[in-house]
Amino acid sequence: MAEPLLKLENVTAGYGDAVVLHNVSLELPENGSLALLGRNGVGKSTLLLTIMGYTQMRSGRVLWRGQDVSKVPPHKRATMGFGWVAQEREIFPSLTVEENLTVAARPGPWDLAAVFKMFPRLNERRRNMGNQLSGGEQQMLATARALMTNPALLLLDEPCEGLAPVIVDELIAAMKLLLDDKRIAIILVEQHTEIALELTADAIVLERGTVAHAAPAPVLAKDTATLERLVGLRVAATV
Repeated sequence: MAEPLLKLENVTAGYGDAVVLHNVSLELPENGSLALLGRNGVGKSTLLLTIMGYTQMRSGRVLWRGQDVSKVPPHKRATMGFGWVAQEREIFPSLTVEENLTVAARPGPWDLAAVFKMFPRLNERRRNMGNQLSGGEQQMLATARALMTNPALLLLDEPCEGLAPVIVDELIAAMKLLLDDKRIAIILVEQHTEIALELTADAIVLERGTVAHAAPAPVLAKDTATLERLVGLRVAATV
């Protein structure tokens, strides 16, 4: 059996004295896709931050292609192939779109031409400063900047939250292209449950910092009782 790209073994983690995640385990294969679901405050963003190395781990291990990276700092994880798109986007407001992209660039297939093809709006605004972009354009820029690092794994924290439906459509189309390309794995945190389950192959649901349910995404999409109990159904911003 092939070694998973990412594996968490009984991870307990949090911030300072506060423990948020309790004995979380998961596996993600190369080029796999995982929806991370749950109500607000159950630890979804903390799980992404733990994968990136930003939280305090109390126990357990984070394995990357079989290597224990639990103590590897975030900047080194980025060079190993971890890509992260934070919910806050965190673009550089005083740099142009093109500068935001090139400052993060690492060798690989994702270069300026590739990301501008995926996000034509960014090409049109390549000379604009980051603070001159709309919220949706900033989200595109944050995603494109992560791609410019040429990651093997892309962590997306609620990329569609608060955006206009037309922008959500563009982001969904981009994510579908990424997954169809089969050169990158994705973990997606998304409050719009239907979107997340449509895009991904597998899903886990967190409840109070633990994995309460795990299933293939198409199976969970039909399990309305579980979704109502653990997630709460929310109408998607797009169909």
